[in-house]
Amino acid sequence: MHLRNRHLRVHKQHLHVRKRHLRVRKRDLRADNRRLHALRTLVLTCAAVRTIATTVVLLALSNVFMTFAWYAHLKNLAAKPWYVAALVSWGVALLEYLIQVPANRIGFTVLSLPQLKIVQEVVTLCVFIPFAVFYMRQPLSWNYAWAGLCMVGAVYFMFR
Repeated sequence: MHLRNRHLRVHKQHLHVRKRHLRVRKRDLRADNRRLHALRTLVLTCAAVRTIATTVVLLALSNVFMTFAWYAHLKNLAAKPWYVAALVSWGVALLEYLIQVPANRIGFTVLSLPQLKIVQEVVTLCVFIPFAVFYMRQPLSWNYAWAGLCMVGAVYFMFR
């Protein structure tokens, strides 16, 4: 009987050690899972940043065409009939759409629709200001800065 109690005591101690080992192992696994989650998030974030950057570049390029399609006829085709300006603008707008549609499809994989729209508006303002000042010879005013500040607020509210 004495031997059996001693055997049970040793067995209990062994179980206690195994439980402690399992607790430590669980803690290590949780830490490993946290590190793995952080790594996955970083990889996804890097991929998302690349996708957003690609979207912004394509939107900027499409906005150059869009801005010319909408406003360049005011300077270049002012003496022509409106329908000539409209046809030329449509041709330029086709190029814009060939870039803008893929840009929106790429961006929509990581951005919500409202976020994509705000990115588009910010890019539009960033393209329009130099166009207005340098190409159309419009005076630079503080209104552009205030409009930009409003865009910063819009970006904040869409991305928070």
